[in-house]
Amino acid sequence: MAWEYSEKTRQIFMNAVHGAPGTHLGEVENPDGFGEHGSIVCGDALRFTFRVQKHASDPLQDVITEARYLTFGCTSAIAASEALCTLIEQGHYTPVTALQITNQDIVKFLEGLPAQKIHCSVMGAEALEAAVFNWAQKRGVDLEKIGVHLKDKGEDEGRIVCKCFSMTEPYIRRKIKELNLRTIAEITGAIKAGGACGACHHAPGGLQDLLDEVWGRKPSTEAAPAPVATAPAVLSPVQLYKKIEKVIDESIRPALRHDGGDIEVIDVKDDLVYCKLMGACAGCPGATATLKLMVERTLKESVNEKLRVISV
Repeated sequence: MAWEYSEKTRQIFMNAVHGAPGTHLGEVENPDGFGEHGSIVCGDALRFTFRVQKHASDPLQDVITEARYLTFGCTSAIAASEALCTLIEQGHYTPVTALQITNQDIVKFLEGLPAQKIHCSVMGAEALEAAVFNWAQKRGVDLEKIGVHLKDKGEDEGRIVCKCFSMTEPYIRRKIKELNLRTIAEITGAIKAGGACGACHHAPGGLQDLLDEVWGRKPSTEAAPAPVATAPAVLSPVQLYKKIEKVIDESIRPALRHDGGDIEVIDVKDDLVYCKLMGACAGCPGATATLKLMVERTLKESVNEKLRVISV
């Protein structure tokens, strides 16, 4: 499935994976704040680090001067992480005031995200919370004493509701309340729960039951309709090749040519796309990262998530 991203989101993504000046893909060495959220198994994981300018006497006046991220996610995960770092650095936030940044602020900065990708902005906000918690421990700040209550992982342990993404009942309940989620579709878009097999949608104690309990609605006595599986459209080899070429021409090649490089599709066999970087990109130390972070992820997003790019 091809997602419709804003032009700003696309440009931020391209700049990030191409290592353009001012972007934030990477990791702060010996960070003052370190936080992680997500799971590589689930397809999205984010590590967020930041450095502060320490105040001589009051750690609450520390100011974040540098923010970086590493993510194993998609276009929206990278763009949302970039947005978070930019907002923090431009806003001259302290770690505590940075908690005011919400996933809605990130989405607004990106000029919108597809509903199915909102969870990527939530992931950034969660990683920020974890990093601030880490900073507070290092600086001896009692967050509870100043009225800041951050959830630690222990509080979200409990019964697994969504087995595909290993999401627990306490975590889903918390996000339903925090993000004002009212439907199963909103839950899936915001935190990804229920986005795979769908078995947890109407199962006893599943997503619909949690929604009803949180918002005080009376559960329906009618049996839930069985989910209907729809087979994805299968492209012929020629159609697949043409679609890959189109995405490369429109979304990848312009960025590469901007820096004196180019790319050629040598062959496509099943889910493997054999590519060759040319020009300045051919001898670039970041060639492997370009293929994986830019080319492969763009093709996964725009053509088929099963595609893998092989360098030749």
